[in-house]
Amino acid sequence: MVGSEFERALRLMRRHDPQLAEGGFGWLREMAGAHVDDLIVEFGRETDHALRCWLLELIGETRSPRSFDLLVAQLQGEDELLRDWAGRGLRLLDTKEARRVLWQHKQNQPPGAAPVFGP
Repeated sequence: MVGSEFERALRLMRRHDPQLAEGGFGWLREMAGAHVDDLIVEFGRETDHALRCWLLELIGETRSPRSFDLLVAQLQGEDELLRDWAGRGLRLLDTKEARRVLWQHKQNQPPGAAPVFGP
C-alpha cells in the first residue's frame, strides 16, 4: 500500500462510492486529532464543497487550538454550511476566545434571524 494511513483515508473519502467515502471519513475521524495540521492543509486545497464540509467537521472535532483561526475565518465566510460547521467546531473548542467569537457573531446577526449553528 502506498501512502500513510491519513492519505489512504483521505483518498477513500474522495471516492464516488458513498459507502467507501463514509468509510474513509470514519477512518479519518479516528485519527483526526493526530493530523489536525494535515486536515487544515487539505481543507485549504479541497475544491469539492461536500468534502470541505467533512474536513471542517473533522477539524472542529479535534478541539485543537490550532484550528481556531480557520474556524473563525469560516464562521465569518459566505457559505452557510461551512459557517455551521465552524460554529460547531468553536463550540467544541470551548475556550474563552472561542466563546467570545461566537457571542460576537450572534450579536452581529439581524434581529429575528435564525441561529446559524443551533441554539
